[in-house]
Amino acid sequence: MCGIAGQYNIAPRPADSALLRRMLDRLAHRGPDAEGLWVAGSVGLGHRRLAIIDRSVAANQPMLDAQQRYVLTYNGELYNYRALRAALPNYPFQTQSDTEVILAAYAQWGQAFLSRLNGMFALALFDRHTGQLLLARDRLGEKPLYYHHLAGQLLFASEIRALLVTQQVPRQLAANALGLYLRYQTVPAPDTLVAGIHQLPAGCIALVNGSNFSITPYWSIVNPEKITPPPNRQIAAMEVRSRLQQAVATRMVSDVPVGAFLSGGMDSGAVVGLMAQVSTEPVNTFTLAFAEAGFDESGPAAALARRFTTRHHTLSVSAADALAQLPAMLASLDTPGADGLNTFIVAKWAKEAGISVVLSGLGGDELFGGYSSFARYRWLQRYGWLWQLPPALRLTLAPLARLTQWPATKVADWLRLPHNTPEHVFPLFRQALPDTLVNQLLPQATPTDSLKTFFREQADALWQLPPMSQTTVGEWKTYAEPLLLRDADQMSMAHALELRTPFFDYTLVEYMLQLPDDLKTGPFAKQLLANALPDILPARLARQPKMGFTLPWDSWLRGSLRSFAQERVTQLAQRGLLTPAVVNAVWKRFLAHDPAIRWNQIWLLVVLEDWLQQHDF
Repeated sequence: MCGIAGQYNIAPRPADSALLRRMLDRLAHRGPDAEGLWVAGSVGLGHRRLAIIDRSVAANQPMLDAQQRYVLTYNGELYNYRALRAALPNYPFQTQSDTEVILAAYAQWGQAFLSRLNGMFALALFDRHTGQLLLARDRLGEKPLYYHHLAGQLLFASEIRALLVTQQVPRQLAANALGLYLRYQTVPAPDTLVAGIHQLPAGCIALVNGSNFSITPYWSIVNPEKITPPPNRQIAAMEVRSRLQQAVATRMVSDVPVGAFLSGGMDSGAVVGLMAQVSTEPVNTFTLAFAEAGFDESGPAAALARRFTTRHHTLSVSAADALAQLPAMLASLDTPGADGLNTFIVAKWAKEAGISVVLSGLGGDELFGGYSSFARYRWLQRYGWLWQLPPALRLTLAPLARLTQWPATKVADWLRLPHNTPEHVFPLFRQALPDTLVNQLLPQATPTDSLKTFFREQADALWQLPPMSQTTVGEWKTYAEPLLLRDADQMSMAHALELRTPFFDYTLVEYMLQLPDDLKTGPFAKQLLANALPDILPARLARQPKMGFTLPWDSWLRGSLRSFAQERVTQLAQRGLLTPAVVNAVWKRFLAHDPAIRWNQIWLLVVLEDWLQQHDF
């Protein structure tokens, strides 16, 4: 896990070593163990290293292959590097690193090497013979990669701040970015908040050669590898267990101490239980405790820790503690989002305890149907005939829609949808601010919605998947990839802590996407996961209410964090980006306990203003 940066000049001018070093300085938190720079002619590659596998100097980057033809700077971990290394017996390996395996794989298989990689990564590989630069990002978007392609050059980096420090990117917000951010608490790929800076989409490869620049997907979540569905739930559960065991075991490979975040629920419990079966010593587990009983999972987490005989650590967090850490957390945000403080706090604590790698239960809800969106999508499909009615008549049926237990504000938005299709439904599931409020805040904006575009373009392939798998794709595209995985990367790497997510192993994801719904569903949510791990997951876990690894923001924003939030909301209203009267009205409605205004809708405004200040916009 590291930070990467680079410059590719299309015009015949040398790469700027000083500029690259400034970029690397902004990425120092991602890689405190070593810094490397390779410059030749018009191309420069930089690297900040967090040493996890083969911590020797020989494994530092940028790294050249044995023939000195290819140069690689790489951020991430390759979980199947040992198997790939065994498949390349003729390569003269000089290290035990996964980095060198990537170079050897490219030398052997060319661009097809990406289909053989199982890991999380963002990489840049330069061919000194052809002058071609290859950029690639892992299938599910665990590792970020941003680029600026303009004025005869390409700049790229692991974080936006490293591109801003070059002073070659104007500090200007992208035209449609604010609308996307207000809707989804994030700006999905390929866009960012900053004009001229883009994200390489997950599962994509970019090729740069002179003035030629192209981006193509090498993997798509809506086209998983075909399997023969198992005949019954028992066989499906056995296969899920096998794949998840393998995902956990390979993610425990490390030359530094490994731990896990334990929230007390099924997902982190499954990960820690499987880790305990593999590990030769007690697993280090970390959880947060809160005074607010509705958010405290320290009791169930402690019970799981005893069950798996872990070396358990519990940290009590108060509103005062959160406030004290808030400035550092916000300064760590490379791009704003609606949450992340929880991960920031527990990651900092784990790193201080001597842990450099942690496993997380992220992804379990997306794969096994843990979110309410799975039940709601089934309900919407069951009553699809409603969309044959006129919109006005549909609105009279609001009481029916409330059977889905949606918030009242979402019911009206749902009933106004022009069609009951993924293009409209899935973005609405994760929409933070309703369109009516977004239009009041941005009355002149008509933003292009990249999420709706994705579902529209992938409609034919998406309809080939079972309904629950369609929802998995929807949750990944609207929530997990643009927000959860991004925040997990930002908040863990702020402390040079590598976070690994076994549930996002692409082979497990592909298998789950092919399973019929009747093999996944049951009396309670995530039935198949419980069936796969009956000896690990207590029966009570499957039936207990979902809480999640969250903080009690609602009470904090009206209490200890009120002055902090109000100051930033007021400053945001004065910028002229949003309609001032509407910004101030939203804040007042929240303080008055208006149920239509939730804490995350306020927090996304607070974080936006703080981010604009942090980055001199």
